[in-house]
Amino acid sequence: MKILVISHEYPPIGGGGGQVVADVCTHLAARGHQVYVLTAHYGDLPRMEVEGNLTIDRMPSCRTQAYRAGFMTMACFILKAIGHGSKIMRCFQPDVIQAHFAVPAGAAAYVLSCLFRVPYVITAHGGDVPGGAPQKTDKWFRLVLPFTRPFWKKAARVISVSQQTRRFALQHYPVDIQVIPNGIDTQTCRPGTFDPVKSPRILYIGRFSPEKNAIAVPAVLERIRDLDWQCAMLGDGPQMEEVRQSLAHSGLSERVELPGWVSPQEVNQWLAKSDILLMPSLLDSMPIAGLQGLAMGLALVLSNIGSCPDYIDGDRNGFLVTPGDVEGYADALRRLLSDKSLLRNARAASRAHAQRFDLTKAIDDYEKILAEAAA
Repeated sequence: MKILVISHEYPPIGGGGGQVVADVCTHLAARGHQVYVLTAHYGDLPRMEVEGNLTIDRMPSCRTQAYRAGFMTMACFILKAIGHGSKIMRCFQPDVIQAHFAVPAGAAAYVLSCLFRVPYVITAHGGDVPGGAPQKTDKWFRLVLPFTRPFWKKAARVISVSQQTRRFALQHYPVDIQVIPNGIDTQTCRPGTFDPVKSPRILYIGRFSPEKNAIAVPAVLERIRDLDWQCAMLGDGPQMEEVRQSLAHSGLSERVELPGWVSPQEVNQWLAKSDILLMPSLLDSMPIAGLQGLAMGLALVLSNIGSCPDYIDGDRNGFLVTPGDVEGYADALRRLLSDKSLLRNARAASRAHAQRFDLTKAIDDYEKILAEAAA
């Protein structure tokens, strides 16, 4: 197949959803399909990359931040993707269009499909669905919701990465939606070794935004300051300054590193030298960081939301906490940090449980759906 993939996020820009796009594209290309990715340019990234069957075309589209795209940035991406995508359609002549993120990619795919009579498939990742990230997108959807219904309805197939995202979508779009959970390539993950002598490292990965609840991390850490630990918070966003001030006020700045937004390769490096993944999100679908934590053998302390319960194997590899329960997150961390044997066993259990989310099954499902849509 010849597949045109449209996504405003693709590593190194964007979050976990962008990494999912890259994983799917890379593995489809490895299976012999010709995959052309149309994504956003940012900074000094190369405009064009070609590796075997995979082409990455980064077009200028008003992107000014690596970790987020605002309303106007997404609107610009739609317009640019339609214009530049039209040229690609004529030259590449794809069999099917894959739109990752219903907004903005779904809108561009809808227009290109109408112009060139090529079917398209939408994958909804969470925040691109009404209710998926209310703090960020509720105001947007009050304006654009009526305009989004046609491209959900016209799509040859619709995919969701989680049951939660599917439920949100069905409240507004009465279409058939198949769930393909995000997967992880466990064969390429290289977990670090557990060292009971060193201070355990707690890791937070994600946007510093209200739905990810990054501001809860300093409050949680303050409650376990009597224990031996170090911490790193990877990411950036609107809560960064508030997090920085909270750490300073609590006297924890020297124990918590804030490296900012890092590349996927750097994320793996941090995972390899960490022991516990803390994700206090208030709203999430199927966070890729949770899968990365599993595959890299970290104990997990997660909010009981979305697909996060699937990541926990009967309390053997970590704990689920009621969203927003600062004491609950602190208690879970205290149990792991106070018992090195429990922490060692939890890390081993995570690595074993990760096999359930092997990426091969997800790629099989994507390949089948895209082929059916193209036919």
